[in-house]
Amino acid sequence: MKFDAFTYRYPSRRGLVYGTRGMVATSQPLAAQAGLDALKKGGNAIDAAVAAAACMTVVEPTTNGLGSDMFAIIWKDGKLYGLNASGKAPKALSAELVRSLGYEKMPQRGWLPVMVHGAVAGWAALSERFGKLSFEELLQPAAGYAEQGFAVTPVIADLWERGYKLFANREGDEFRPWAETFAPKGHAPRPGEIWSCPEMAETIRMIAQTKGRVMYEGSLADAIDAFSRKTGGFIRKEDLEGYQPQWVDPIKVNYRGTDVWEMPPNGDGLVVLAALAILNNIELDREHPDSPENFHKLIEAMKLGYEDGLKYISDPRTMKVPAEAIIAPEYAKKRAALIGKEAIHPFPGEPTAGSTIYLCTADAEGNMVSLIQSNFNGFGSGVVVPGTGISLQNRGFGFSLDPESPNVLAPGKKSFHTIIPGFLTKDGKALGPFGVMGAFMQPQGQLQVAVNMIDFGMNPQEALDRPRWEWVKDKKIVLEESVPEEIAEALRARGHEVGREPDTSVFGRGQIILRNEEGVLTGATEPRADGTVAVW
Repeated sequence: MKFDAFTYRYPSRRGLVYGTRGMVATSQPLAAQAGLDALKKGGNAIDAAVAAAACMTVVEPTTNGLGSDMFAIIWKDGKLYGLNASGKAPKALSAELVRSLGYEKMPQRGWLPVMVHGAVAGWAALSERFGKLSFEELLQPAAGYAEQGFAVTPVIADLWERGYKLFANREGDEFRPWAETFAPKGHAPRPGEIWSCPEMAETIRMIAQTKGRVMYEGSLADAIDAFSRKTGGFIRKEDLEGYQPQWVDPIKVNYRGTDVWEMPPNGDGLVVLAALAILNNIELDREHPDSPENFHKLIEAMKLGYEDGLKYISDPRTMKVPAEAIIAPEYAKKRAALIGKEAIHPFPGEPTAGSTIYLCTADAEGNMVSLIQSNFNGFGSGVVVPGTGISLQNRGFGFSLDPESPNVLAPGKKSFHTIIPGFLTKDGKALGPFGVMGAFMQPQGQLQVAVNMIDFGMNPQEALDRPRWEWVKDKKIVLEESVPEEIAEALRARGHEVGREPDTSVFGRGQIILRNEEGVLTGATEPRADGTVAVW
């Protein structure tokens, strides 16, 4: 009998999961159980989200960590709240400095793209405002798995191996602690192999005891500062001190009667809304979801929405065009008029001024959370603070070095962000949270999942299972291997440059929880991940 995880001779499927008292959907089963345990102890959906999010930094360190950023949309007592727990650039860092070091664009790894981390402060803010259980209690499962170890799941093991090849022998003193922390046996953990990190357990307990402030004003902030100074970094304790996440109002587009909610910039949820606003002016063939014409229209709408997002989204304090203008019906109608029978070279318009983890939770009281946190590209910057288990994100990679760009790197500025939690409501009532992780695939995955449910009437699991496409640039797209070849040929006939991608992780990994009018919850989890829906 085999204990490996990549041999499946026969098709397998995931079915919808139902419950009434609570539900947690994550891309790693242990984190889902941690969230469900919080519910069973008397916590609410917010407690469950914090417990699961903290646990995810341990059990899926390939995509997020204690040095992550985080965004969340919370449905509480009939109202939506948004929390932006993204960080800012160090005071010593500027576009001029990076260009003087010989870079034409922001580097992806090392100290230069490291920003102030926001996830830990975000957990504390969620817990303090809306939670029922103590912060220490919520972080106990994460500390326990870090201390005692856990069996690594298959997809995460594969992502871990990619990180090992990238960082285990990488030159630079800042990269040496990576292997000590994440490959202590000299290799990436294999599927089913136990990995533990006692140093991370101690760090999590310190975070729990101080409600996160140790990461910004205490000994862990000192450790980050010291390692940065020693190995040529730019972040300092003074950058971390006083950091607090921001409470914001989510923004929406009404798409064919359903309100689709996203976080406002600096996140690129605006791209999803822009594409949906364009599609509001275009008819899709609802009887034949997999028609080439539907593929074509969705791709073209996404291209146009993304081009606007890439040009205009930045720290909201420096945006030259307000988010509302990009999703205004009049502007969306003009953009929709550009979509014809042939693939176009997309370009930004001129609106008038004036690897990430995703999880979702729900409880019996009607509260629901859509939460996403990320180190960005696999293992983020690759910088791990020695003796702490803290892996630092590389969100600065989202900055531009072009002085004319609204997203140009500047001291104390927030960068363009790819992580976006989504939420659906209808007639003022919550339907539920949804999201698809995966860097620049996230808006594209969200668009496809939302259209699958709203236009094509798919249930949440169908919506996640359906084969996906990704727009790369210009007229270039890639399709999952499971997309029929006749669709690929039809898209080529329309002028698309079509490629195939066998790596399903490229196409994002999502979770969905919906509630019906009777209060019954239904959840779905991504077939491209190791996740589960834990239900009560």
